[in-house]
Amino acid sequence: MRRGAEGRGGKGGASITVGLTYTPNIQFSPFYVAAEKGYYKDAGLNVTLRHHGAAEDLFGALSSGKEDVIYAGGDEMLQARAKNVPVVDIATFYQKYPVGLIVPKDSDIRTPADLKGRKIGTPGPFGETYFGLLALLKEGGLSAKDAKVQNIGFTQQAALTGNKVEGVMGYLNNDAVSFKEAGKDVRSITLDSGTAGDQLVGVGLGAKKKTLDKRGDDIGKFVDASLRGLRYAIDHQDEAIELSEKYVPGLRGEKQRNNARAVLKATAPLMKNDQGELGAIDPQTWTRMADFMYDQGLLEKAVTPEDAYDTSYLPKS
Repeated sequence: MRRGAEGRGGKGGASITVGLTYTPNIQFSPFYVAAEKGYYKDAGLNVTLRHHGAAEDLFGALSSGKEDVIYAGGDEMLQARAKNVPVVDIATFYQKYPVGLIVPKDSDIRTPADLKGRKIGTPGPFGETYFGLLALLKEGGLSAKDAKVQNIGFTQQAALTGNKVEGVMGYLNNDAVSFKEAGKDVRSITLDSGTAGDQLVGVGLGAKKKTLDKRGDDIGKFVDASLRGLRYAIDHQDEAIELSEKYVPGLRGEKQRNNARAVLKATAPLMKNDQGELGAIDPQTWTRMADFMYDQGLLEKAVTPEDAYDTSYLPKS
């Protein structure tokens, strides 16, 4: 439903709770920045940034009404819709899917087709790293049966440097950064964004349809302010780190700040599409993803992609 729907809540100080997955981290800096720069207050919003515990169901608080907005992957939202959680993507932050296959720099694995028969480590058969692996294999004309996939937990660095596997799935703006900080010479094989286009939608903002119907104006203001925070964090990375200190324990240490700087530097190019836009939703990618995830057995039932996103809450250019 478009912003301005009947029953909207646009009064000053309207409360919105956003669910930020797991522990505080510099990758959530757009929200910290938006809060500290007063963007939410300027929009007449009283925003609570709520970090989930690791054991908490990703969409549990959204479903119960404890959270109004969730920061989660488009693929995760699609899985939730297949389980009858009526979550709708209203802004895509990661315009480029943030995972890839990390291999030693001198590895002869150079394209997805080279994965045939290779030992590949992934945390487990879940989440973006696993979805990304399946997408890479498909690009290479392969399936999971064609590679020797090993579930290694979150031990990517130890598994690769110990030669237990020949490549590991990880986040380009986290795991790949950690490898380089440890002095490991690696490179990443990423999903193809060429003629075929991405098959997966990255992390963004989602809300229940009921919330959008009742509070469309508030949600639109929240999206606007959050994207302002995102742009500011991209353009002023050192200041974004300073503003995040209040939220991220230990960020004042030199080592932690250097890591945060490297993470933000690696994150920034993932946030813009080819036109330099922030938050954009690509309907074609949603259609490709719905087909891909259903074909791969990642959805409990088929999902209509057009119902899973709504572009009307994005800022009008």
